[in-house]
Amino acid sequence: MRIVSGIQPTGNLHLGNYLGAIRNWVRMQDDAQAQGGQCLYFLADLHAISMPHVPGDLTSNTREMVAALVACGIDPERSILFNQAQVPQHAELQWLLNGTARMGWLNRMTQWKDKAGKNREGASVALFTYPVLQAADVLLYQTTHVPVGDDQKQHLELARDIAQKFNNDFASEDAPVFTLPEPFIPAEAARIMSLRDGSAKMSKSDPSDMSRINLTDDADTIMQKVKKAKTDPEPLPSDKEGLAGRTEATNLVGIFAAMSGESVEGVLTRFGGEGFGKFKPALGELLVEKLAPINQRFVELRGDHSALDAILKSGAEKARTLALPTLDATYNALGLVRG
Repeated sequence: MRIVSGIQPTGNLHLGNYLGAIRNWVRMQDDAQAQGGQCLYFLADLHAISMPHVPGDLTSNTREMVAALVACGIDPERSILFNQAQVPQHAELQWLLNGTARMGWLNRMTQWKDKAGKNREGASVALFTYPVLQAADVLLYQTTHVPVGDDQKQHLELARDIAQKFNNDFASEDAPVFTLPEPFIPAEAARIMSLRDGSAKMSKSDPSDMSRINLTDDADTIMQKVKKAKTDPEPLPSDKEGLAGRTEATNLVGIFAAMSGESVEGVLTRFGGEGFGKFKPALGELLVEKLAPINQRFVELRGDHSALDAILKSGAEKARTLALPTLDATYNALGLVRG
């Protein structure tokens, strides 16, 4: 088993990032090691330049993301942690795969349509070919499994299509160049919503800081945000069916369940019939308890640029070593002469 996953270095990590992705990365790291497998986690800084960005912010956000991942439990000694820009084989393989990918395939990508909006003529070429770089990200390492959410299933299907077509066109059935990666859907991939709007995902782009729990928030800030989170006037129900149509209540109960390791039903058994005046303080205390060690470690790490750069450099060296055989095989399959 070889698992590969990436995350854009956007900075300001919040509870949604932790429960939706990072915590599962830690679990996958532990499970893969127990099975003799391997995890590669990368900061997708090459993907970040497909949209307008501030160079200085990209540099600082990349370091901050490394600090957050390590603080949350990613161990650079057990997983390979790196940023794309230090492994040029990602961009190199993308160019080679551009000959196999088809315009029609990319035109159908939902995220391309969403991000480009009505101004497709003004969007960057990088944004259009973004999914080919994603394919290169995983095919480069003979990846067997890729953790995916609903918003990434289409991109993994594209990676498989590209790999299959390349193997059919340029390799023999007995010796394919690329492994076709399988989707890996984590058992628990919590979808955390805004504290101000239960119908919108928790996001760093929300103008209201009260809409999210940041990993940098101290105990007092966390308690304040939870107490001011939007709710309805009804008490909590005693069963899951009673949450129907109550988006804010569903979100807060879901956060409690995810952080405590209980089921939603278990949380409602405990708090059913109670008002939010009792539930919110309990949720705030739970968040403070679970996030305090992460916050402390993150604050310690993010100021140590030398240590963070060393982690990225070491991970990139390991990643380049793994990437070279696949890249060489791709050049050879295409008949390209290299010195």
